[in-house]
Amino acid sequence: MQRKIIPAEIKAGNIKSVRAEALGINRKNIYYKAGKQTVKDLALRDDINQIWVKHPAYGHKRLGLELKINHKRIRRVMKIFGIKPPRRKNHFYTTRSTSHHTYTNLIKGFVPTKANELWCSDLSYIKFQGRFWYLATIEDIFTRQMVGVNFGKYHNSELVSATIKQAVLITKQVPKIFHSDQGTEFMAKVCTDHLEGAGTKISVSDKASPWQNGYQESFFGKFKMEAGDLNRFETIGQLIEEIYSQIHYYNFEKIHTVLKMPPAVYAQLVKE
Repeated sequence: MQRKIIPAEIKAGNIKSVRAEALGINRKNIYYKAGKQTVKDLALRDDINQIWVKHPAYGHKRLGLELKINHKRIRRVMKIFGIKPPRRKNHFYTTRSTSHHTYTNLIKGFVPTKANELWCSDLSYIKFQGRFWYLATIEDIFTRQMVGVNFGKYHNSELVSATIKQAVLITKQVPKIFHSDQGTEFMAKVCTDHLEGAGTKISVSDKASPWQNGYQESFFGKFKMEAGDLNRFETIGQLIEEIYSQIHYYNFEKIHTVLKMPPAVYAQLVKE
């Protein structure tokens, strides 16, 4: 049997060189271009890591908006170097529901067209030094701003009521619709009377349907992830300062992927 002769270039594993020569391409150009791309990828990797210092939860879409480049390129570079956002961990908290009301979900398919048409609210726990604390928030769904924020020892109607009053004071408005889950904190008479007395319609998610308040569920998941280990603080005062700092960061600095800008910037833009 005649022995097959294998070219020396292939023996050496340099298949790319053989293909280049067969196509009439200068193989030096291949290596030059590959080298330039590697340098660009390394520079982009460094830019990504630098942004993560301030925005540790940014994924490829927000990174693309921040760097003003295609997010697909960001994703490709993240995959090449095996890098991921420093903080990616979600936590969940469910309020105690009640059946003593006649409210239904009014926001299925509803899309607000201006500020203060729809506010969504929720409660979540924060475990600090062995005990639970609670954070209540109200989000304007059109601007995606947190218009009300309160922190307390108990998840009760007083915490929710104070947050509602704070949001009204800040915005100088009442919402057309106020949406929450069926938690006893939200269905308390002190809260519902205050809202309905101001002309607001009350909307609630169906039982065991947290996705119907998805705006707030999403916010709390990302908020806790970005805040990191809160037990790194020594005092409750330091913890509270960090929480309000994170809310300010969310409203004024963090790019919202739907808005393509921070919520407060968008709110000012649509106001003018």
